[in-house]
Amino acid sequence: MAIIITDECINCGACEPECPNTAIYEGGVEWTWGGGTSLTKVEIEEGVFVDGKEKQTPVSDEFYYIVPNKCTECKGFHEEPQCAAVCPVDCCVDDPDYRETDEELLEKKAWLHNE
Repeated sequence: MAIIITDECINCGACEPECPNTAIYEGGVEWTWGGGTSLTKVEIEEGVFVDGKEKQTPVSDEFYYIVPNKCTECKGFHEEPQCAAVCPVDCCVDDPDYRETDEELLEKKAWLHNE
């Protein structure tokens, strides 16, 4: 599963530099598939591709957010999700809408980083 930042976020920004996939962004900031990854072109649905540098709509305008399709819960990098480890208010929690096995998370890591 991915991690989600709840609305208890105090916008301290401690989590953002800790993410090895650059999946965390400040509220209102557009994100890209390529940022922090090896992705140059992504198939977002069958036959529909986007450039890795193309800016995407922010997930939240109010507080820091995690792009679930870029989150690997730090599998293959660290023992635990680093955003949750550094969050001073414990608002980085499991996202119940994105359930993935360790194997799926490691496959996502390999996909994101062209391994």
